[in-house]
Amino acid sequence: MNVKLPFILIAISVLMIGCATNPFTGKKTMAFVSNVSLFPSAFLQYDQFLKEHDVIVNTANSKMIRRVGKRISSAAEKWLNANGYQDYLKDYRWEYNLVNDTLINAWCMPGGKIVFYSGILEIAKNENGIATIMGHEVAHALANHGQQRMSAAYIQSGLAMAGNVAINDESSRSVFNQSFGIVTSVGGMLPFSRSHESQADEIGLLIMAVAGYDPSEAPELWKRMKSSKIGEAPPEFLSTHPSNDTRIDNLTKGIQKAKNEAKKFGITSFD
Repeated sequence: MNVKLPFILIAISVLMIGCATNPFTGKKTMAFVSNVSLFPSAFLQYDQFLKEHDVIVNTANSKMIRRVGKRISSAAEKWLNANGYQDYLKDYRWEYNLVNDTLINAWCMPGGKIVFYSGILEIAKNENGIATIMGHEVAHALANHGQQRMSAAYIQSGLAMAGNVAINDESSRSVFNQSFGIVTSVGGMLPFSRSHESQADEIGLLIMAVAGYDPSEAPELWKRMKSSKIGEAPPEFLSTHPSNDTRIDNLTKGIQKAKNEAKKFGITSFD
């Protein structure tokens, strides 16, 4: 009898005990790595990234990134406080930077460290476009999506290890590894990532509206993003992101809900 497998399965079961709460859905999420451990590492990586890239400072665009970032993070804090999560952001260290890079990209690390690439500014087009992107990226952090992806990776790694230990025949093990990779990606990790993106769109729409930015601009941004694509995008089931058409449709449907939420905070007109 191979005694390694039970121990591996027990270890995986123990890992699965870790969880956190998504304040926007109220649902429990995987949290095998605590923010106490995750944030300091993210902050160090962020500082290293800035050292290795051309950070744009004291320009109209860099000031706009900071201005929008502060409004979005302030709106997020306002919403969280109003919904019973007063200490949720206590370990966040917000920072907003623009780097000189033609990539069409932006991201927010766990703990509130944000980078916009100059290549995305043309598509953002205006401050509402920046707010749409900022809200989306901040939403990833607030919903602990990075934490969840790390947790899911741990499970995937543990199951792969268990399978390789359990299967003695080399040929069968090779087939298992190929099949496992396809099944966990297409059937697990890719839909998992797409659900995160859709959730970040919804939360981001809400936050930008509470910040006073017009949520009606969000689908317009994704129409511009769709037009900027070079070549054919992969089928949605093979992509980590929903298709542009899906995002545009979902964002359009969510506009009134976001405006209704903003109204609770006295926001009835938008920039």
